[in-house]
Amino acid sequence: MAKAQPSGLELQILGVLWEHGPSSVRDLQERLPDGKARAYTTVLSCLQVMERKGLVAHRRAGQAYEYRPMVQKGKVVGSVVKRLLRDVFGGRPSAALQYFMSEADCDATEIDALRSLIDDVEAKSPPQRRKRGAS
Repeated sequence: MAKAQPSGLELQILGVLWEHGPSSVRDLQERLPDGKARAYTTVLSCLQVMERKGLVAHRRAGQAYEYRPMVQKGKVVGSVVKRLLRDVFGGRPSAALQYFMSEADCDATEIDALRSLIDDVEAKSPPQRRKRGAS
């Protein structure tokens, strides 16, 4: 991964690139998930900084430039989540999950998916770890 951690806007841009593939500045500007209106030049400036950090690269596509991610989603997300878990939730996944569950509007399908994930993790964990959680 690049040496510098991505900022909030940089993470949003990477998220769009991971989901939609190579994109122009205008496409990125329209797809940013926080819905804030940002000037074209703001997004372009952010992309230029990201390119210097090694997070994205660009190539000419017609009259515009297309940007693509140069970092893998798993590596960036893993690093961000581990830092958040350590710094905000004291390294406790249960505290993080409790927070996210209380803040999100989870429907029955999402809750079932979370239960299934927990069951899978529990089934794969060593027996002594399962016993400790059961007492």
